[in-house]
Amino acid sequence: MIALLAMAASLSACVSTPKTIPGAQRPVTSTRPPPQQPVRPAPSTGAFIAPTVMNAPGLEGVIGRDATALANLFGAPRLEVEEGDALKLQFSGSACVLDIYLYPLQPGGQPSATHVEARRASDSADVDRGACVRALRR
Repeated sequence: MIALLAMAASLSACVSTPKTIPGAQRPVTSTRPPPQQPVRPAPSTGAFIAPTVMNAPGLEGVIGRDATALANLFGAPRLEVEEGDALKLQFSGSACVLDIYLYPLQPGGQPSATHVEARRASDSADVDRGACVRALRR
């Protein structure tokens, strides 16, 4: 027992603690989530048609998310349209209107965001999707 305590004490001496330098800032730890893995639907079968998944800059936090996650990101949708196993959610603000299309990624799965369209509310002209996502985030 004494030998075990002596060994533990000697090992603890090997552990170093960071030294604090007066006036120095603490290291900043990233609060960013890890990079999102690409969203990949299951292969098409006779009864299931795999959706095409959009992959565009600025949409990383949207593509692959379900309706609940999107509502947490943008607030309550202005419009929600169900058609079969697909779902369209529309979010809007003064900057733009964002349409997000959700389809199941596997047979019987919950719909996930696979496609995004963005336009100006004033004249329906296309706008950058990523910029619209950033403008509407809460």
